Amino acid sequence: MPAPAPLLRGRHAAIAPSARAIRLLVVLALAALVVAAVAPGAWIVGPAAAIAFTMLVLADGALAGRVVTFRVIAPGDGEVGAPLTITIEAQLARPGRWTRPMAALATDPRLCPGGRLDIALDTDDAKAGAWSGTGTPSPNRRGKGAISRAWLRWQGPLGLAHRQRSQAVEAAIRVWPNLAPARGKALQIFLREAGFGQIARRFRGDGSEFEALAEYQPGMDRHRIEWKSSARHARLLAREYEIERNNQIVLAFDCGQAMCEPIAGLARIDRAVTAALTTAWVALKAEDRVALFGFAARPLVMSPFITAPQQFYRLQQAAADLDYRHEDANFTLAMATLATRLQRRSLIVLFADFSDPTAAEMMVEMCSKLIQRHRVLFVVMRDEDLHTLAGGAIATPGDVARAVVAQGLIRQRALVLTRLRQIGVRVIETPWQTIGPRLLETYLAIKREGSIG
Repeated sequence: MPAPAPLLRGRHAAIAPSARAIRLLVVLALAALVVAAVAPGAWIVGPAAAIAFTMLVLADGALAGRVVTFRVIAPGDGEVGAPLTITIEAQLARPGRWTRPMAALATDPRLCPGGRLDIALDTDDAKAGAWSGTGTPSPNRRGKGAISRAWLRWQGPLGLAHRQRSQAVEAAIRVWPNLAPARGKALQIFLREAGFGQIARRFRGDGSEFEALAEYQPGMDRHRIEWKSSARHARLLAREYEIERNNQIVLAFDCGQAMCEPIAGLARIDRAVTAALTTAWVALKAEDRVALFGFAARPLVMSPFITAPQQFYRLQQAAADLDYRHEDANFTLAMATLATRLQRRSLIVLFADFSDPTAAEMMVEMCSKLIQRHRVLFVVMRDEDLHTLAGGAIATPGDVARAVVAQGLIRQRALVLTRLRQIGVRVIETPWQTIGPRLLETYLAIKREGSIG
């Protein structure tokens, strides 16, 4: 719902010359110099013209009228990367189509680039003097962003002067993680058709908990055939298994400097949060338990385990509280803290990135300890900029240097991911556009394997 709109009523608005008036004033000044040079006795023409022009500017400003009401309507909530709708409504006295009002808002930089939003107002033919305009900025970071001040400017009939009104605004917009994928039709159809309550019947041969014996059907795994029971009943019987439920899923986020770097206009951690919350929604529907853990130089957020889809908003709130930290992540402290808080085997989904060998070495070491008790899934977004630099055209010595450095970083990255795979960590490395579907597919695959609990 939109936040309460501050209603700014008519106070004095300053009159200022327009750009057209300044240009005309320069022309008059040059003309006065020419007149003074040609006819020194006519010098009085210059000051008289200046006074007359000043009076004309003031008259134009007075004819512009005054503002009766000025309203800023902003939503109370938004999602990172999704357009917000901010509306400006104004009521002007003695309006005219020449008025052409413009509004500007001073905002938090997370709401608008540069912290400024300009909105052009159009007239409302149904109501005399009514003007309105809409701006649609896209927040680039989570958190609370404020609109602190608003300006309204409108011009006179001659375009020589404009009047401007400034007023403080008390409006705050809470920017939440983007849940557009979780609301998508494809995911909703998937959840409706998946039938988690009957998933053992839907996915024959999967799972780990024995459920029942059923008659063997073509296409079933032959290793599932129960030969002794088949001999007693004189027909082929196969074992059916049930997918495990009530598993613990921990979504762990590196909130350090590497994950705060932008990718396609948004921070990597925001891309990761969107993918993680989509998978968390499916996990809750599948009767698993989900918690969220955030860390940088020290642990930041640890939510309790959420057990029902009705409590999903608590995960969303915890994700919104993940801060952007321009510091290196301490994987040793973070993973040790997380391990002490987990009382049973869990699936730890780690969203992280690394930029130096020391951090990568500590990350591999901690994952090797976690894998002894838990299932670990490491998610990293493919760095397209590195691959672009490594495969770009070589024209100058600088291009050679950049390509060599990029290739070295790619090899180092591949080596770290290979080491993670060798110790038993499942790794997802994919472009940010496909991180959500890949994570969901991998979670469902691990769940069907029955290797979490």
